[in-house]
Amino acid sequence: MKKLSITLTAFASFMMLLMALSAPASGLDLDTARLNGLAGEVDNGLLAVPPGATREAAPLIEDINNQRRAEYARVAAQNNLQLSVVGSMMFEKIYSRLPAGTWVSIKGEWKKKTP
Repeated sequence: MKKLSITLTAFASFMMLLMALSAPASGLDLDTARLNGLAGEVDNGLLAVPPGATREAAPLIEDINNQRRAEYARVAAQNNLQLSVVGSMMFEKIYSRLPAGTWVSIKGEWKKKTP
């Protein structure tokens, strides 16, 4: 289990770097999309467009989700886990780093993260 924890910690660091570098031609990055309510985190470890938001961040969300899926698959295979388990574990790590006010979907219910 310690190896899995180390792997997930390294993965979380990698994902943060990846998200920082994921800026499409529009110049919209994940932090800005989250701040403006255009992107939210889902409890499966992926991003989605929150209710009432425009689809402006949809290309960014799709790009980051594709990168996350690939990395989740790698971690799942390496640790003999189901993909859904890795996604849920990553959501917990991502959630802990999100600022208050970020849209999150937990068990299908969208809400803003509270402090």
